[in-house]
Amino acid sequence: MAERLDPWSGRRASGTGENEITFTNVRVLDGTGERPYAGEVTVHGNRIRQVTRAGGGYQWNTNGGQRVDGRGATLMPGLVDAHLHLSWNNAPGIDPIQMMPIEEHMLCTIEMAKVMIDAGFTAGRGAAAAKPRLDVVARDAINAGRFPGPRYTAAGPEITTTGGLGDAAPPHIPHEGLNLGLVVSGPEQVRHTVRTLIKYGVDTIKLNLSGEEITGTKAEETPMADEEIAMAVSEARRRNKGLAAHARSSESIKQCVRYGIEYIYHASFADGEALDLLEANKDKHFVAPGLAWLIGVARNAAEWGIKPGTPLTIAYERELESAVETMKEMHRRGIRVLIGGDYGFAWTPMGTNAKDLEYFVDLLGMSPMEAIQAGTRYGGEIMGMGNELGLVREGYLADLLLVDGDPSTDVRVLQDHSRLLAIMKDGKFHKAPENGATYMRLSA
Repeated sequence: MAERLDPWSGRRASGTGENEITFTNVRVLDGTGERPYAGEVTVHGNRIRQVTRAGGGYQWNTNGGQRVDGRGATLMPGLVDAHLHLSWNNAPGIDPIQMMPIEEHMLCTIEMAKVMIDAGFTAGRGAAAAKPRLDVVARDAINAGRFPGPRYTAAGPEITTTGGLGDAAPPHIPHEGLNLGLVVSGPEQVRHTVRTLIKYGVDTIKLNLSGEEITGTKAEETPMADEEIAMAVSEARRRNKGLAAHARSSESIKQCVRYGIEYIYHASFADGEALDLLEANKDKHFVAPGLAWLIGVARNAAEWGIKPGTPLTIAYERELESAVETMKEMHRRGIRVLIGGDYGFAWTPMGTNAKDLEYFVDLLGMSPMEAIQAGTRYGGEIMGMGNELGLVREGYLADLLLVDGDPSTDVRVLQDHSRLLAIMKDGKFHKAPENGATYMRLSA
């Protein structure tokens, strides 16, 4: 008898299928932009072995293994948050995040990791940590299987200039521990700080290239000098680390393009020149605007003393208006705009991150499918895994959601965690289907 070969790897295949899980009777939303179609998907180990359309004939998993009858539910890629802060603790402001003692803060970070995967987010790009090693320890613990959580790239605290965003210490208490960012002045301090973070094990170096209204620094300020940016980029590239920037001002966005900083957070005030530069380099950059943060501060934080109609909320309403128009234009030009709304504050609690998909549809005019791609296909790309993450495709990693409903017509179903019937990461169920009739082991 001829030897059976794995259809995607070409290697000898197991004859029992004991390590296989087949999702049958599902609507496959594969993340490519194609409309969902009826079919079945077989997972072997941690990867997708086979995707079969209804009536397609060959079925791999006929001899053992497990079968999930989706009963018409949607099978889609796990969601990816492009702008994730696992160490944000749902506090009513920035200061309480940094003032949390490190022991409690580590536990909180691990808790937030579980909250995220419970919400269907199987991966996230770390956008900054509140303390130097919180992200690193969380990433390593998740990877070791000690705690549940999404795939995660670890960042350190944001690197900022004296008096810039993240330098919160008052003049009479010049203490570094009071700051959310790592404060630098001059290229040599930048060099030391970047090297220290790399020593700690981060994947990404993040620079604060603009301000933030809620901190008293203006969103359209651009405080970091070119020579400081150049030093950070040089040191990060030397060790093959990613680069990200808090960049709201138009000039800070241009700095990102000039210096090749690939992950651009916010980008609210991009002018025509900045848009042209991004479009000319659209295969090199990702933009995560953080709309949820703008909406939350402007409209939903009155309970915590940030009242609509005050100068602060008016400033955020202005930025939101600019960001919406800017992101529409970026999307029109083919610049990758991804979900990730700076969640983790009292008015944008962790676990509600799928709200971004609704914002992308309602505010940016994306179709539901385009919004889903912003949280799946492009998410795989921002994770540096675009050839194996973010699609339901043979050979890709088995990070999957089984959803009661059709997100391609209404993305809001992804906000209802009870409608996430199953959550799979790396071929293992984080949340298995509860109904025993839909999830059964086949006899060998």
